[in-house]
Amino acid sequence: MSRQRVICYIRVSTQVQAEEGVSLGAQRAKLTAYAQAFDLEVVEVIADEGLSAKNLDRPGLQRALRLIEDGLADAIAVVKLDRLSRSVRDLGHLIETYFAKPTCSLISVAENLNTHNAAGRLVVNMLISVAAWEREICAERTKDALFQLKSEGVRLGREGYGWRRSDELDAEGRKIVIEVEEEREAVARVLDLHGAGLSLRAIAGALTAEGRATKRGGAWRSETIRKIVLRFGAKSASVGTEEAA
Repeated sequence: MSRQRVICYIRVSTQVQAEEGVSLGAQRAKLTAYAQAFDLEVVEVIADEGLSAKNLDRPGLQRALRLIEDGLADAIAVVKLDRLSRSVRDLGHLIETYFAKPTCSLISVAENLNTHNAAGRLVVNMLISVAAWEREICAERTKDALFQLKSEGVRLGREGYGWRRSDELDAEGRKIVIEVEEEREAVARVLDLHGAGLSLRAIAGALTAEGRATKRGGAWRSETIRKIVLRFGAKSASVGTEEAA
């Protein structure tokens, strides 16, 4: 039976620790000793020096994961799970994407965790459930917060044509949304031309010829005109996608 090929992943969060190398050396020694005790083949020791675990965007970790994906290693070993990630959500993502597969294992010395066995897989399933619960809780909180803001009359998302956020703040410290005179004049022009029976394409052409600016400085398009008419004018059947074709 072939030996399990393992990547030893080590990490320190500050540059001082990285320069002194004390923590890195201790992690390396523990993982090497663990591999020898359990007859594991160390493919490579990969370090992220002076990087926090606030996300998974770390060159060392990404290299370790690529080695797993390429079939060049069977497991990633860490001294402690927080060396891999401090986020339950990120850890859950790693487990679901990589370590839930029978061909790949996650080993943590401090937690006595090895997903290669049944006990380790049980812990993994618990972590996945906790990560899913955390995602659902965050989604519920976001939904409740957005509902509260809407009930207070707060304009959410990017401002549409005719509006912008000023530097003035309301009582809650939020930037106040105000009208943009030039854009409101263009809106009035769109509604006048639409009321006169011009097509969306013709209105877009007219605004371009008149030198009126779009929100982001691009070209006027039929779809942009349609959105303005629907937002500021009557939502009639004449404003359809076939007219924007």
